[in-house]
Amino acid sequence: MNGELYSIYHMSIEPSNFPAFEALVAKIVEATRLEADTLTYEYVVNADKTAIHIMERYRIQGVLPHVEQTFSPFAETFLSLVTIENVFVYGDPTPEIRAKLDAFGATYFASMNGFTR
Repeated sequence: MNGELYSIYHMSIEPSNFPAFEALVAKIVEATRLEADTLTYEYVVNADKTAIHIMERYRIQGVLPHVEQTFSPFAETFLSLVTIENVFVYGDPTPEIRAKLDAFGATYFASMNGFTR
């Protein structure tokens, strides 16, 4: 995780909001795809469309530009469609990143052992 930050967002959604959310996510993913420091950015949904996870992996310098520039124009609509239940953050975020993620009640985990290929 050296120089990288991983996060998993667990969100709840009303099934009736799913079509609008799916359309919004397509726009967010399209914009995020242009970020050089975003390494993984995937949304997954359960079968009854009541729970969604976002799996994110960034070079540490890419987190704030994603939040403040790419995601920001979509944030109000995004948060009107889903409820963020949990945010799990893996790595060593800067104080500025922590300040952003703390707003969502993030839980932080430091690397203990392992590797990524």
